[in-house]
Amino acid sequence: MEKAYDSITWKEVFKTLGGKIGEYKRASVLTPLSMILEVAMEMVIPYLMSTIIDKGVMQGDMGVIYKTGGLMLVAALIGLFAGIAGARLAAYAAGGFAKNLREAMYVNIQTFSFSNIDKFSTSGLVTRLTTDVTNVQNAYQMILRMCMRSPATLICAIGMSIFISPRLASVYLIAVIFLGLFIFFLMGKVSAYFREVFEKYDDLNESVEENVSAIRVVKAFVREDHEKAKFFKAAGNIYEMFVKAETMLVTNMPVMQFTVYGCILAISYIGARMIVSNTLTTGQLMSMLAYCMNILMSLMMLSMIFVMISMSSASAKRITEVINETADIINPENPITHVEDGSIEFKNVVFSYGANSERDVLKNINISIRSGETIGILGATGSGKTSLISLISRLYDVKEGSVTVGGHDTREYDLETLRSAVSVVLQKNQLFSGTIYENLRWGNEEASDEDCVFAAKAACAHEFIEKYDKGYETRIEQGGSNVSGGQRQRLCIARALLKRPKVLILDDSTSAVDTATDARIRRSFEEYIPEVTKIIISQRISSIQGADRILVLDDGEVSGFDTHEKLLKTNPIYADVYESQTGNGDFDMAGAPSA
Repeated sequence: MEKAYDSITWKEVFKTLGGKIGEYKRASVLTPLSMILEVAMEMVIPYLMSTIIDKGVMQGDMGVIYKTGGLMLVAALIGLFAGIAGARLAAYAAGGFAKNLREAMYVNIQTFSFSNIDKFSTSGLVTRLTTDVTNVQNAYQMILRMCMRSPATLICAIGMSIFISPRLASVYLIAVIFLGLFIFFLMGKVSAYFREVFEKYDDLNESVEENVSAIRVVKAFVREDHEKAKFFKAAGNIYEMFVKAETMLVTNMPVMQFTVYGCILAISYIGARMIVSNTLTTGQLMSMLAYCMNILMSLMMLSMIFVMISMSSASAKRITEVINETADIINPENPITHVEDGSIEFKNVVFSYGANSERDVLKNINISIRSGETIGILGATGSGKTSLISLISRLYDVKEGSVTVGGHDTREYDLETLRSAVSVVLQKNQLFSGTIYENLRWGNEEASDEDCVFAAKAACAHEFIEKYDKGYETRIEQGGSNVSGGQRQRLCIARALLKRPKVLILDDSTSAVDTATDARIRRSFEEYIPEVTKIIISQRISSIQGADRILVLDDGEVSGFDTHEKLLKTNPIYADVYESQTGNGDFDMAGAPSA
C-alpha cells in the first residue's frame, strides 16, 4: 500500500532537511575538506614509498631514505590530524543536525490541530522523532566523511596508478566497472526491504506504548501472554525484514574480496613480467598494489554509504512529511485578542472528521448559550457530544455554519486567546510528574499559592490535598498514578479553573467521583465561579439535572434543549434515561449499567 510520504519528492526532502543544518553548516563544510586532506596524504605515502625502494634501498642511498622517510612521517601526521578533525567535525555536525530535526518536528507538532494529529499515530510520531532521526543522523555523518573520502580516494588512486603505469591501471578500471554495477544492482534490491523495516517500527512502538500505558488493565485481565505475543510478532516482523536485507548484503563482502584478490593476482602477474622486461620498477609495483587496496577499499566504503542511504531514505521522507505538515487551523490576519464573555452560539453547524468523510458527525446544530449559564449535555456514545465541545475552543473547524464565542466567530480569534478563555477538562485528563503546585500551575504559570488553593477549593480537591503530609508540595507520579481516579479528575478541574476561563467544559470529567462529591463540585461552581459559562457532559442525570438547560443529542442532531422539567415532558429520549436511572430501568442510554 502506498504511504502518504511516498508522494514527497527528493527535491522537497533536500530543501527541507538541508534547511535544518543551520548553525552546523561550517562544520559540514570543514569535514569533507579535512577528509580530502587526509586522502591526499594517504595517496602521497605509496608514491614516497616507491621512491625509497627504487632510489634509496635499490641504490643504497641512505640520504634519500632519511629524507623521503621524513616526508612520509610528516604526511602521516598531517593525515592523522586531518582524520581526527574530520571525525570530530562530522560527529558535531551530524549530532547538531539531528537535534535541529527533532526540534523542528516537535515544534511543528505543537501547532497541529486535532485533524492534523489524526493523520499520524502516536507511535508513528515517536518513531519519526527517534529511530528515523537516528537513521538520518548516521547517514549524514557517513556522507560528510565517506562521500568525500571514498570518491577522492578512488579518483586519486586511479590517477596515481595511471601516472605510474597506464597498463596496470586498466586492471583497476575493469574492477571498478564490475563492482559499480554490482553495488547498483544490490542496493536496488536491498532498499525495498529497508523501506518496510521502518514501517514495522511503528507497530513495535505502538505495542510497547499501549502495554506500558495500560499495564494495570493488562494485569487486571491477565493478558500478559497476549501482549507478549503481540510484541513478539511486531519484533519478529522487524527481524524477518532485516534478515532478508542482510542476507542480500552479505554477498557484498565476498564479491568485494574476490575482486580485490583477483586484482592483486593480476597486477602481481603483469607487474612481474613488466619488471623482467624493465618497463616497471619493484617500487612502482609495490605502489600499484597499495593503490589497488585503496581503490577497492574506497569501493567498499561507497557500498556502505549506499546501504546507509537506502536505510535512511524512507526515514528522510517520513521526517519531511511531519516538518512540512501545515496546521489546518491557524490564526487569521488581525485576530481578536480578547474574549468579551462566555456566550456561545452555534449557527447551522455541520461537522465531519476529514474533508472527504461521507458521514457528518454533527448536523444542522442551532443553539444559543448565555454567558454564565450552566448547560448539561446528554447523549449516547457516538452522538457527537465531544465533537460539539471541540468546536468551541476551535480544536476542529466546522464544515458548514459558524460557532461564535463572546459574540465573535471562533475563526476570528487568536488561537491562544480563545483557548485560554475556554478550559476543557476531559474524562481521561493527564497529570504530569511533579508537585501538586506544579501540576496546578499548568493552568497559569503565574498563579500564587493562594490562587491554587482557591481553585482547589472550587474543585473540591483542597480537602484531600490537606491530608497529605506535604500538602500541595506532594509529588505526583507520571500520569497521576499515585492518586485515585476521582482525585485526578478534581486536580484537573482545579488546573482548568486557574486559567480563569470564560467557558468551562467538563467532558464526563466527574465520572470517577461519587455522586455526593459530584454534587458538592457543582455547588462550589455556583459559589466560586457564577459568571463562568459551564458546560457539563455526563451520562448521569444527577450531574446535569440542576443545569439551567440541558442539550440532548441524538446521532449528531439536537433532540431537545430545555430545562430538566420540560424535557421530562417533551423529550422521550431524556425521559427514558431519567426513568432508567431513577425509576425501574436498569440501563443508561449507552447500554451500560447506570451509575
